[in-house]
Amino acid sequence: MTASTDTRFSEELRAASWALHESAEGSHFMRDLMAGEVGRDIYATYIGQLHYVYSVLEEAAAAMKDEPTATPFVRDELSRVPALEADLTFFLGDDWAAAVRPTEATLEYCERLREACFSWHGGFVAHHYTRYLGDLSGGQFIGKSVERAYGLEDHEGARFYLFDQIADPTEFKNEYRRQLDLAQWNEEEKQRIIDEVRLAYRLNTLLLAALQ
Repeated sequence: MTASTDTRFSEELRAASWALHESAEGSHFMRDLMAGEVGRDIYATYIGQLHYVYSVLEEAAAAMKDEPTATPFVRDELSRVPALEADLTFFLGDDWAAAVRPTEATLEYCERLREACFSWHGGFVAHHYTRYLGDLSGGQFIGKSVERAYGLEDHEGARFYLFDQIADPTEFKNEYRRQLDLAQWNEEEKQRIIDEVRLAYRLNTLLLAALQ
């Protein structure tokens, strides 16, 4: 599917990547996680991998914050690294960093983030969109499953899924999509962004598969 002037870009982007989005959410790991069948140690490994990914992505956000095309998407209330570090401390203790190592899939994902997100505005937005809008959507259901599976209270151990600085997630997502529609990308650039979002979903699926 190619980008079209007949529909809003946010709709085009969602339609073009939906099958890969569903594949990631329907992965064996995610099915087990939602069913409460992932051990605490494997879950800690998972959020450890996410810490690598979000560390690079949020480093890119800091680098892109003053770039006009990227600025509308760089929002402090989306930051996930502090929440992930709190969750890792909960599961692994204060020395969690010594216990976490990236898988080959995570290294590949982070390498692509460094290639795409620090010098290409559209690439940054593609990866930013893939992660954070997913966190604000399906991620909220995953968070509830995690809390049930591990008997967590007051979001301790599941702060990754808590966006307590966003009063209305639905309106936030709608505004994010409006910014996608307003961005001044030509059709060629839109297609590049669509392709990068597809790649982001594939990289995420590989990250999940490496946890099995």
